[in-house]
Amino acid sequence: MKIVADNSRCSGCKLCQLTCALTLFNENNPKKTAIKVWSEHFTEGGYRVAVCDQCGECADVCPTGAILHEDGVYRIDTSKCTNCLLCVRACPSGVMYVHRQLRTPIKCVSCEACLGICPTHTLSLVE
Repeated sequence: MKIVADNSRCSGCKLCQLTCALTLFNENNPKKTAIKVWSEHFTEGGYRVAVCDQCGECADVCPTGAILHEDGVYRIDTSKCTNCLLCVRACPSGVMYVHRQLRTPIKCVSCEACLGICPTHTLSLVE
């Protein structure tokens, strides 16, 4: 299962980012979120939402085997991660990154917390 976004529905409220940060880190900090929301008002118009599509590119490049595939979701084993950032560079969606306060990258684990909070139903779960 993976989370997908219908960009045409996004209002830019960023409640998904807030919910993600609260769920992952118990912090009201949208810079610590596994969901990206970009304004494209000056180019395409509207917003673009990106979230990990569980493609596995990150796991393929991880030299320590720190990114494991469990129940259809790739998760980072923080005890094995050396913060080499190869996974961040390999992410085709650009949704993996490192926050300066964290030792390891942030990645969506499809917890689904963002799905129920979105007032425009931009995010959904698919097989």
